[in-house]
Amino acid sequence: MWDKQIIMMLVEGTGVTLYMTLVSTLIAYILGLPMGITLVVTAPGGLKPNKIVYKILDVVVNIVRSIPFLILLVLLIPFTRFIVGKSYGATATIVPLSIAAAPFVARLVESSLLEVDHGVVEAAQSMGASLWMIVWKVLLVEARTSLIVGGTIALGTILGYSAMAGTVGGGGLGDIAIRYGYHRYQADIMIVTVILLVALVQILQVIGTKLSKKLDRRITG
Repeated sequence: MWDKQIIMMLVEGTGVTLYMTLVSTLIAYILGLPMGITLVVTAPGGLKPNKIVYKILDVVVNIVRSIPFLILLVLLIPFTRFIVGKSYGATATIVPLSIAAAPFVARLVESSLLEVDHGVVEAAQSMGASLWMIVWKVLLVEARTSLIVGGTIALGTILGYSAMAGTVGGGGLGDIAIRYGYHRYQADIMIVTVILLVALVQILQVIGTKLSKKLDRRITG
């Protein structure tokens, strides 16, 4: 049963899962980081309050976050096909993964930036720092430890989403679990894929925790 072909399939599935997770996380941060910053800046009491912009963005983030990933995956099939040329496979799955994760990332970023001591921001303002200088050199720098922790959480969440995408041929370990563990009743393969997914989450968690602690020592030191 556990021949070389099965082992290579699991190794390849692990690589595909990491590919989907890392690329989707990168794109989610490209989309979600500006959204999170905008939410903080335009919020009531923010650096540049704008009720209309804040309310629109807040509603959009809440709506997308409230849609279950599998439903969003199906809803985005035409858009995914337009972007990638097909609606199945690892690369195609990155599209809905990124869109689903971007609002989640925005909330993580918003939460991290709101933790920054307001006195540090006021000090920068008193020295005549511009809006974007405060954002890039004060808020993001002061919140970097929390942002790293948030990034680790995002990686774990997106990895879980990628496994769910296996139900519609998304590729990776989730696809293997569905095709072999569920449809072919091979419980041993199902168990191994679950173990591999848990191991990936734990590895990413350890890396993120160590990196955040290292950055935290730099701040306090």
